[in-house]
This record gives sequence, C-alpha cells and structure tokens, in this order.
Amino acid sequence: MGASEEVFVIDGNTVTVRAPEGKKGALPVVYLNVFQGDGAEVWERLGELDCAPLALVAVGDIAWERDMTPWPAEPATRNEPPYEGGATSYLQKLVGKIVPAAEERLAGGGITAAWRGIAGYSLAGLFSLWSCWQTDAFARAASASGSLWYEGWLDYAAGREPARVPERAYLSLGSKEHRTPNRLMRVVRDATRATEALLAEHGADTVFELNPGNHFAQTDLRMARGIAWLCGR
Repeated sequence: MGASEEVFVIDGNTVTVRAPEGKKGALPVVYLNVFQGDGAEVWERLGELDCAPLALVAVGDIAWERDMTPWPAEPATRNEPPYEGGATSYLQKLVGKIVPAAEERLAGGGITAAWRGIAGYSLAGLFSLWSCWQTDAFARAASASGSLWYEGWLDYAAGREPARVPERAYLSLGSKEHRTPNRLMRVVRDATRATEALLAEHGADTVFELNPGNHFAQTDLRMARGIAWLCGR
C-alpha cells in the first residue's frame, strides 16, 4: 500500500505518520504504540489485507514498562524491569501533544480525521483498552495479544464507567498464550474474554479472535488484523 510518510519527534517519542498516496478528505486515523520500529510492517500487512483507507500514526521510543502500564505492578517475568505505572502521563502527552501534531500534518496533506482509533500489542494492547476509561479522544480501540492478565485490570474496568465506550473494540490472543506455568499470564484468555464481555455490556461492537501460536507469532499480521477490523465499517 503506497504511502506518504512524515516523521517527527515530540518529547523523545518518534512519530511516523502514514497515509495513502493521493488520498484527501476524511479518513480514520489510528494511533499505534509500538515496542520497536516505526509501524512499517503493520502498514504493509494492512495493504495485504486490503484494509479500507486510513492514516496510521506509529509512536515509538516508548519507555514500555513505564508508559504502557496504568499503575505499578509485579512484572510478568523475573527478567523484566518493574512495571512503573506511568501510563497516565504518557496518555496526556499522546492526547495533548502527539495527536494534535500528527493531525496538523495530515491536515497539511488534505486529510481530516473521520474518527480516531488507538491500537497496540501486548502491554500496548492493555494501554489501548485502558485509555477508553480515561479519555474520550478515541472512538475505536484494538488490543492484539493484550496484557489483560495485568494485576488489578479486571477489577478496575468493572468498577467504573468508561470515559467513552468505543464504537468498535477488537481483542485477540494467540491460542497458546494461556498455556503457561506463569501465574499471571495463564489467566489471560479468561481475562480477555471477560474484558470483551464488559465492553459489549457497555454497548461496544466487539470481536475476539484466537490466532494460532504463542504471544510472539505473526505479531505484525495480528496487529494489522485488529486495525483492519476497526476500519471495517
């Protein structure tokens, strides 16, 4: 899928804005928080999936265990740094600085936001859904292999109203992700199903997809499938 591309840096985060070449007018704008890279592989997969036209804003150079975690918690494995719980500060930067800057650049190319979505993989998938409870900035949300086993997540989500119920919410997992001796991660399928049910009860149009393999299989394709589903109608 051919793209116009612009890259800029805000407060240490590298932001890559892609839009279909030659397209103008109102398009969905999806914000993708990435662990590494600039979202190029996800963009390629979106083209292979024949996704509806959209603008994709990939945000990189994220302090993963700080910026994608909503509150301090025990890390999933001993090898990981502590989860610092800095998502609130990062979300303020995303909504207050990155979104306006990205959409100013899109506007310069003749594109406005038909609606705004947020997407992410693993801890960024948790962040995407958690954001629905914090801000009305995003109309749709995708969580691919989201870390919904995170301690306290289900109680938090069930105990309060979302700031904005997403029109569409996509959740996925790998079929082997719950098959682990890890005390935290083995609840991930149940937690993901429960989160989907909670969003549906609030009125969101939801889907849950189970993909072959473990957490690290075909990550770019899984993420692209989620974004394409958000753009499906």
